Amino acid sequence: MKLFSAPFSLASVALLGLGLAGCKPAEPLKTPGAPKPKVTNTADAAPLAALPVIKPAPAWKLKDLNGTVVSSEQFKGKVVVLDFWATWCPPCRQEIPGYTELQKKYGKEGLAIVGVSLDEAGPTVVKDFAAKFGINYQMLMADETIAEAFGGVEAIPTTFLIDRDGKIRDRKVGAEPTEVYERKIKAVLN
Repeated sequence: MKLFSAPFSLASVALLGLGLAGCKPAEPLKTPGAPKPKVTNTADAAPLAALPVIKPAPAWKLKDLNGTVVSSEQFKGKVVVLDFWATWCPPCRQEIPGYTELQKKYGKEGLAIVGVSLDEAGPTVVKDFAAKFGINYQMLMADETIAEAFGGVEAIPTTFLIDRDGKIRDRKVGAEPTEVYERKIKAVLN
């Protein structure tokens, strides 16, 4: 399955993702029961200006880790963080504890974090990974069409922030500190 635009291979995508994220080797994810990463209260931070509309988000249908079809229609009226990632990607792994906390913190306000796995080893690997690290948000398996629909995914993580009206408001390539991304989420949630 080819998910990336040529001439990128999975190895070059991983290296590019590391370079774009500017990260050192990833710290391993904390095991369940370990202290959770702190999600900074950004209420005291300077307000973030409204994020511009980039373009309408494409419609999609993907399978979850159990093979059930999930579609973008199911997230209508929610703010969606659509994160293209893989279990083998260090910057992707670094962001997961923050996403888990953000889902917990803002889920009742209409936030839906959706991980779109690019793991070619299949859903079993992702399901085991999600269980081991207590991922509390929707996990889906990518197919060839979704990456193309979003304009290509040339490095991971690549993450799209989609507003309640189905418009893309932010596209980030590489990892970003949770407290920085939280400000963007809050700007779209409000």
